[in-house]
Formats: sequence, C-alpha cells, structure tokens
Amino acid sequence: MTTSRLPLTLGAATLLLVANLHGATTARADGDPSVPPGTEPSASAPVKIDPTDPDLKLPEGATLADPKVLDIKSVVEDQSGDERREDTNADVTFALQAEVLFGKDSSKLSAAAKARIDTIAQEVRKQNATQVRVFGFTDNLGSSAHGDVLSRQRANAVQSVLDQDLNDPNITFDVRGYGEQYPIADNSTEEGRKKNRRVEVTFPRAGE
Repeated sequence: MTTSRLPLTLGAATLLLVANLHGATTARADGDPSVPPGTEPSASAPVKIDPTDPDLKLPEGATLADPKVLDIKSVVEDQSGDERREDTNADVTFALQAEVLFGKDSSKLSAAAKARIDTIAQEVRKQNATQVRVFGFTDNLGSSAHGDVLSRQRANAVQSVLDQDLNDPNITFDVRGYGEQYPIADNSTEEGRKKNRRVEVTFPRAGE
C-alpha cells in the first residue's frame, strides 16, 4: 500500500554565499531544534570565484567573505505523522515514531515495524551507504536514566533488523540512545511528546 505523503517544509536555502560582504551576519532562530553531536550539517566548499571579476560589481573597497554553501533540507512527513524523511546535501534521515515500532514502554518491535524498517534498508542500498547511524529518543516523562536505557534498547532493536536486512559486512553502525535529549517538538503537549518518542536512522547520500 502506498502511503500518501504531505510536504511539510522545503527549507530550500540554496544560497551561494559568495557575494556577502565582510561583517555580514547570518540570522539563526533561537527556537531551532538542537541536534546530537556529530550530526551537524556540513557542506562542501563551492567553486572558486574570482573577486576581480567585473560582473560581481562589488561596492568600492568591499571584499568577498569566505564562501560556503548552506545545506538544502527537504522534509516530508506522512499524513499520520508516524514517519518523517529529511534529505540534505549530505544525508538522508528517517524518523519513525516509537508508537509504530514498539508497545508502550517496550523495546520489542511490533509486527508492523519490520515493513517500515525494510523500506529504510532499501534506501540504504540505493544510496550505497556504508555508515548508518541509529539513534533512539524519548520524551521527558519518567526518569532521565530510564529514558536513556529505553532509547538505546529501541535503537538496538531497529539496528538489528536493519543489519539482517542489509546483510552487508561493509556497513558499520553507530547506535546510541539519547533519552529525552534533543527534542524536536514541545514536550509540554502529548502531540509534541509523541514526536519526540522516535528512532532516527541516518546515512550519507550517494555522491553525484
């Protein structure tokens, strides 16, 4: 069955920052969600630009700032909100809500979970990825220590099925449980807590 998908955000910030003047600042919203260490966006340096090119038409005395490319991020979430896919220049991330994978306060995968994990494995193969991160997260209910353990157990369960599906000794996994750290929604509402109870699978995109 094909699941209908609804584009949520298309943060297509494809700005080539080659004509920024020194002293310019980049705005960042204080409400931007934090991300686990090592998962920050990174982009390759763009092609070299000749600062003396008359077509640039820089104001007199101005110089080019150090060039960089901002990551493009595309986010697609299914209509139920159970699954979200994020694509950037470098990575693909699938986020599955815990309710579609596990029972309440459990790390035992449900019968329906394997089909969703199989879909992720197919994308890992498609991207020829050899490194896969599997991170578990919970909401802020209960003790922090319990959340840390449960999120790691759930990440381990998903990784185990992925490993069986892929059956590739060249693929290495980084499996972690972050508990209530790095929420992506407001923990003061059940809707937000539901989004925060999740397992994320991230892997590099295939090079062009």
